[in-house]
Amino acid sequence: MAGAVDLSALKQRPSTNEGGSSAPAGGVEITETNLEDEVLVRSSQVPVVVLLWSPRSDASVQLGDALAELATADGGKWSLATVDVDVVPRVAQMFGVQAIPTVVALAAGQPLSSFQGMQPPEQLRRWIDSLLDAVAGKLPGSGEAGEAEDVDPALAQARASLDAGDFDAARAAYQAILDGDPNHAEAKGAVRQIDFLQRASSRDPGAIAAADAAPDDIEAAFAAADVEMLQQNVEAAFDRLIGLVKRTAGDDRTKVRTRLIELFDLFDPADPEVIAGRRKLANALY
Repeated sequence: MAGAVDLSALKQRPSTNEGGSSAPAGGVEITETNLEDEVLVRSSQVPVVVLLWSPRSDASVQLGDALAELATADGGKWSLATVDVDVVPRVAQMFGVQAIPTVVALAAGQPLSSFQGMQPPEQLRRWIDSLLDAVAGKLPGSGEAGEAEDVDPALAQARASLDAGDFDAARAAYQAILDGDPNHAEAKGAVRQIDFLQRASSRDPGAIAAADAAPDDIEAAFAAADVEMLQQNVEAAFDRLIGLVKRTAGDDRTKVRTRLIELFDLFDPADPEVIAGRRKLANALY
């Protein structure tokens, strides 16, 4: 998204709102004129959730109302911005909209997460909470980033090793934390991520073709799914293993299901691709 449009040109070209659309109550209606201030600059202070919508879509209106209620309830912890794709198509193009409604969350001017279509209120609540957790104390304009954080030295060392790309040292440090506190959320997540990265980065790039040629080979499917995950083709990786779940039974099915759940656990539970994958897995099992 960064650099996709010339923001200075947008500021110089005022946008008119002739469509007469009524944006969801509680959100800031975005035009080419206020895009920089209300989305990019504002997102350095709090997360900005951008709803790309159209009054032609009932789902858009319902999603906007649901997000507005959450924004009001959270009292300024995040900002809701709305883009009517019919009125400001250039802004919609900047976000690469392919369907409405689409929701994109930004922090510090960069996209963090997105989804398409209506979501249940409880799912929206979890998604918002995960955004707030992800940026807590990290935004440069929030007034929190400069506050001293009381970090355990062992955790600080683990983070430093991970930031430096020393996966072996980082994993050992996080594992030591887990040995003392088996429920430490950051350490558990970091160990899962490191284990995956170390395994997947050693895979042969030709693993996908090999698995396609032998669709019932479990180890080949595991290798191909790892490569697809590294290529950010998450849905393909999930679908490959879900298809294998359908074709296996007994211990083999358990083995494949276990690996698939491990891949799910690499993501936020509220991630739309994880939600879709879990639904497909449930259908495959039952």
